[in-house]
Amino acid sequence: MGKKKGKRKGHMVSQKEDTKQKDCTAKNGEEPAVGQNAKSDERIAEYGQVLLDEKNGLGNIYLLSVIGEIEGHENLNSGSKTTKYEHVLPKLAQIEDSREIEGVLLLINTQGGDVSCGLALAEMVASLSKPTVSLVIGDSHSIGVPLAVSADDSFIVPTASMLIHPVRMTGMTIGAPQTYHYFQRIQDRITGFIADHSSTPQDKIEELMMNTTDLTKDLGTLLVGEDAVRIGLIRQVGGIDKALRRLREMIKRRKKA
Repeated sequence: MGKKKGKRKGHMVSQKEDTKQKDCTAKNGEEPAVGQNAKSDERIAEYGQVLLDEKNGLGNIYLLSVIGEIEGHENLNSGSKTTKYEHVLPKLAQIEDSREIEGVLLLINTQGGDVSCGLALAEMVASLSKPTVSLVIGDSHSIGVPLAVSADDSFIVPTASMLIHPVRMTGMTIGAPQTYHYFQRIQDRITGFIADHSSTPQDKIEELMMNTTDLTKDLGTLLVGEDAVRIGLIRQVGGIDKALRRLREMIKRRKKA
């Protein structure tokens, strides 16, 4: 038993020495540091975020994912998959302020969520000075539509969908004309943003929003893949390869300007 312990202890020491060697190698630019990998893994696990192509010369791209429901001013139940806007807002500010990050790839698969918070995220993405590309990979429903069109260029995979529908009323409402006008103004903010950041006119968006023939016992329109491109919401049908290629082209053009 004593010999086994001695061997085990010696093996642990050699592992520590090996880790130190890797850290030193990373500082010389040959391999990534163990600590850096751990931080990257943590960003992916906790926030769905990672920096692509770090220091390899093709342009540092920040991958930001909007997955599940957009959680805003109220916490959702623990069983819900959410993107917390209070996590994304400071990250977008950090991206704008960073000298290393040169572009943003926004991956979207959301059923929607908090209207004001989702629109706030869309405004933040739209105001970034760095090149941005969005890619709808599953769904981009409800307030996810403004997010999808907020980037400089946009892609959607063939099977992904976008759902345009009116603003929903929840909780206690006052049965007065002012209530209707309040929700109409919220709706105008959303349709106006979508129209300003896509090729679809605002009246066409409102028409799709109030459609009564597409959804069962509901208002709205479901667009799948090519449909979203055909009406001008999204620029192209394509996947991660096309989205990354387009973003790197934009970064390269910005460097030359």
